[in-house]
Amino acid sequence: MAPPVIGLTLDSEPPGGYSKTHPWYALRENYCDAVTRAGGLPILLPHAPEQAPAYLALIDGLVVTGGAFDVDPALFGAETRHASVTTKDRRTAFELAITRGAVAADKPVFGICGGQQLLNVALGGTLIQHIPDEVPEALAHEQPNPRTEPGHVVTVSEGTVLRRIIGMAELAVNSAHHQAVKTLAPGLVVDALAPDGVIEGIEDPRRRFLIGVQWHPEYFISEGDSRLFAAFIAAARR
Repeated sequence: MAPPVIGLTLDSEPPGGYSKTHPWYALRENYCDAVTRAGGLPILLPHAPEQAPAYLALIDGLVVTGGAFDVDPALFGAETRHASVTTKDRRTAFELAITRGAVAADKPVFGICGGQQLLNVALGGTLIQHIPDEVPEALAHEQPNPRTEPGHVVTVSEGTVLRRIIGMAELAVNSAHHQAVKTLAPGLVVDALAPDGVIEGIEDPRRRFLIGVQWHPEYFISEGDSRLFAAFIAAARR
């Protein structure tokens, strides 16, 4: 059986560093490695919103990756923008287009960190723009220790798809974000929470696979992370 083709969204950077005079795309190897390890065939998706339908015709599942940027608050109806917010508008436009298309086609969608936030906005939800300003006694969601180590734990809600996949009530996760889901999009449910109440996981149980997690399971710091990718690839095979 041929491996399912999994599209992964890219990050983008201005000229400098790797490409001194031209803008460039970027993605950590471990995103692709995680898909390959679980049995999928990763392909990378440039930021061309008008080409989203053509990309969707090629892929069996979608991973919306994270990045050091934010969704424009205007896209979820906010009238102000926190000083910490930075945007990558073409990337967001593409991710919104391909995510909405994948959901409409009921193709498996896996949102990781900023990808969870994008997924919630794409389906009609809102975001906390800066956790330290909106969550009393918040944890260090931008953990000071390496991402290859846990930053905190999450409680996984009983009766959810996520709980069924990972088989654990509590999971140690890494954490590298300053935003989070605020108001859930219609049809989504919360499946994981941090001890401070920050939403760490969302899902739509009506879909083949539609899950967003606020941590980075591509680092495989727990068996639960491995099970998540395995379940995603299994859904993409159907």
